Amino acid sequence: MTKRYFHFTLGPVQGFVAQARRTRDFWAGSFLLSWLSGIAMNSVKNQNGKILFPSPDEDYLKWIKGKGEKSAPHQGNIPNRFKAEVDENFNPQQVVKEVKSAWQELAQLVWEKDLAYDEDSIHRKIWDRQINNFFEISWVITDDATESNVLDRRKNWRNHFTPSEPGVKCMIMTGWQELSGVESPDSEELSTFWEPIQKKLKRDLAEKEFLCAIAFIKRRFAKYFDQLKFGWKLKTNVPSVAYLAVAHWLEHIIANEDEQKLEALYTAAKNLGTENGEWNTNIKCIDKTRRLTALDGRVFFESELLNEKPENEAAAKQMLAALQKIETKPSPFYAILLMDGDSLGKHMSSTEKQPKISAALKTFTDNVDDIVYQNNGFLIYAGGDDVLAILPLEDALSCAKDLRDEYLKAFKGSGINSTLSGAIEYAHIKMPLTKILRDSHSLLDNIAKDGCGRDAIAVRVWKQGGKAVQWAMPWKKALDDNNELIIEQLVEEFKDNEFSSGFFYKIRQRFDLLNPAKGERAILNADESVSLLAADYVSGTRISMSEAEEKIKPLLEQCRQKIRKLDDNDNETFTTKKRLEVDGALLVRFLATKSME
Repeated sequence: MTKRYFHFTLGPVQGFVAQARRTRDFWAGSFLLSWLSGIAMNSVKNQNGKILFPSPDEDYLKWIKGKGEKSAPHQGNIPNRFKAEVDENFNPQQVVKEVKSAWQELAQLVWEKDLAYDEDSIHRKIWDRQINNFFEISWVITDDATESNVLDRRKNWRNHFTPSEPGVKCMIMTGWQELSGVESPDSEELSTFWEPIQKKLKRDLAEKEFLCAIAFIKRRFAKYFDQLKFGWKLKTNVPSVAYLAVAHWLEHIIANEDEQKLEALYTAAKNLGTENGEWNTNIKCIDKTRRLTALDGRVFFESELLNEKPENEAAAKQMLAALQKIETKPSPFYAILLMDGDSLGKHMSSTEKQPKISAALKTFTDNVDDIVYQNNGFLIYAGGDDVLAILPLEDALSCAKDLRDEYLKAFKGSGINSTLSGAIEYAHIKMPLTKILRDSHSLLDNIAKDGCGRDAIAVRVWKQGGKAVQWAMPWKKALDDNNELIIEQLVEEFKDNEFSSGFFYKIRQRFDLLNPAKGERAILNADESVSLLAADYVSGTRISMSEAEEKIKPLLEQCRQKIRKLDDNDNETFTTKKRLEVDGALLVRFLATKSME
């Protein structure tokens, strides 16, 4: 029987996942893509096909069939593209049909439960148009097992075009019409349509939040997923970005604050009407207690209570009074972590290497959830060589390092040289989530991979005014000889007051002095630069000049851009730019103060 090879992909990935106002939207897009890809895989297997790459989570596929044995999947872990071995009787259109049917069944269930307008209404017409035209499914069948870029070539031959979308646009999915069908955002009919739905769905749909069919399904599907032929009971407790920002602060006050103050805080929060199981999530640093963990994280920020008019002003004042009795304040920053394998593409053309790659990635993926949990994060997606997670500010760098360690361990002994690059976005809770999600891909691809030469970590800090810091470093230059992050060691020294705040505030001026003008030689060499900054550092302290130099040297090393290069034999070299980039020092200050200075 002739072997053939079926290549499948489902998209758009960024258009579906990254467009989100809440972390639950973010999680939902990733989960649904994974679920639909799993349905495609099962369809292939039902036709006696064999999934070659990547190795799927077989229990996840069993859950889609209603035969799951382990805990029900909560995160997506099936990649949106795969390769399978099939025979000459294989029907690719059957795969497409089953994926579309599952999506339409889910859409119909959400429609019946939450909307159920007349089938001839403008709302239903918009719904059907969007449901039937959103996803793009591409596939190719080849006779050559070594072809690895055939899907990319197929996608360049575009035959999927979304329809024109008139009227008022969705507040989440760019360019898609919201469901009321009105032509003007000033029309009273807009509120007339949405207000009863918002009242019915309560916290799932905010006031003046107008959604298209795609965004509406992302927001609501989890409530009914277990009623599907291919579904199961899903938890909806996805943490908000504000909740992750306050996680370690909550851990601290629960352990250290007076019981009376905590009770006042909890009572005030309940009176605000914010007690909600969606925030009672499995975050390690606080999962041993239920105190204050079933609340919207925004209620712990005085600025949120003062700037947004609450429904219950008396309760808001009570909450402000309770917060003012707590000595410490939470930082309004959280982290998004995106990681992706390096240099796998060049190995995929080898049929001998593909099983080894698939096995290594399966080993890695199986351990990602626990690594993210141990670092107090919430995993959005882990499939193949891709990882997406949200974390407290304090844990993102350590989590990235632990994931890289696990990835290298999974590939050890395989004979395949692949590394893991990462991007961390530290963002203020008021920054638009969609903007940060989109930027994380640019940070990973353009800065960590192309800019640093791969096997690197890149970081951006977004404050309310915009981008504040950008730093990137190859992993081998970001870690010391004990495989510890140098930046984190510097942060601990700063937090212990070994680095004065004044030293960091003056450092931008010092770097301007030390950096040569374009085309000119530097006034001071590297050792002299260390000595100059050490002299600044010892001012007002009791430490010696030599001790100061030992502390300044690693800081300056993290402020000089390093670029990793591989030759044709995978031999690794590094080049160092002469210019000192102040963002390395500013990142240390940001992480040490959590921008609370």
